Amino acid sequence: MRFFKTTFCAMALALCAGVQAQGLKDAYKDYFSVGVAVNMRNLSNDKHVEIIKTNYNSITAENDFKPQSVQPQEGQWNFRNADAIADFCRQNGIKLRGHCLAWHSQVGRWMFEGANGGQATKEELYARMKTHITTVMQRYGDIIYCWDVVNEAVSDGGADPLRNSQWKQIAGGDEFIRKAFEFAREADPNALLFYNDYNAAVPEKRDKIYNMVKEMKAAGVPIDGIGMQGHFNVYEPSLEDIETAIEKYSEIVDHIQFTELDIRLNREMGGQLNMNRQGEELTPEKKKMFDDKYTGFFEVLRRHADVIDVVTFWNVCDADSWVGVSNYPLLFDKNSDPKDTYYKVRDFTPTNAEKAAAEKSKKKAANKAADEKAALAKKNFKK
Repeated sequence: MRFFKTTFCAMALALCAGVQAQGLKDAYKDYFSVGVAVNMRNLSNDKHVEIIKTNYNSITAENDFKPQSVQPQEGQWNFRNADAIADFCRQNGIKLRGHCLAWHSQVGRWMFEGANGGQATKEELYARMKTHITTVMQRYGDIIYCWDVVNEAVSDGGADPLRNSQWKQIAGGDEFIRKAFEFAREADPNALLFYNDYNAAVPEKRDKIYNMVKEMKAAGVPIDGIGMQGHFNVYEPSLEDIETAIEKYSEIVDHIQFTELDIRLNREMGGQLNMNRQGEELTPEKKKMFDDKYTGFFEVLRRHADVIDVVTFWNVCDADSWVGVSNYPLLFDKNSDPKDTYYKVRDFTPTNAEKAAAEKSKKKAANKAADEKAALAKKNFKK
């Protein structure tokens, strides 16, 4: 009798250990991929590497694929960090998101300067854009399954739907967006191409993004999906606004990704670089708001797993977060340990609606193709 009790206890402990060892990617394998933004510090930190391998099956380079990073001066390429991140993905069979190709920030001034001084012409701008897009996309075509082609081109407020960037000023309108997607499709016909932006669930900006993408797709611009960054706070946007945005975007695209997820304690949100990195005090009330926002958000995601490909956390842990450790933004704390919120997100009981969405999600060919690409890159990888 003692033998059976001992054996039963050992089996129970083993089962519990297996559940505890399960990562986010395993918990959500029937719904969508779970990703994380990484930098070179993460790849040299053993604890971070273990978190990445256990929890994530998609990676985005936080900064190392941005235009300024890979081409600081025209024709001067710096692929060292980008190559290292790509090789980490190849070695571990983890698919890689490309971020980003055209953005108003973190791009060399040379992109917009004319050969003879002054502002570049449209022809000069588009030639440089095409060279940049083609060079970068073709270098990583074996491991990158999708790209944020144009990032943050829509305005936050006002009548003009576009940000008054140098891209827009030289192009005289939205032609630079159309050209970027055309060049990207030519460079890698198999990659999924995304328009990516913050505050994409805020009704005013949501409608601007929707109208732009709808019109462009009708005109033949090859936009495959919309990236909703997801730099939220515990107050807003509401879960209702997030769900409405998913439903609205799914009318015009087959692919929606949450590309840069974090949830702050203060009242700021979005991707603006001028921000307050100081969070509000983590009171029991604020902790409950944080928990409820994360768990409620993932409930929304599970209900719409048929249109959501991947959800990417922006950084590995609070200490590494671009919004500051005191904003308490991620599921891993300042010591890189999982918060109790992590387990609330990971260990869920699906509703019937969520199960139905998961069944549809399993049939998405794009997800299978991305996983197969990563597996092939791992097979072909040579240190």
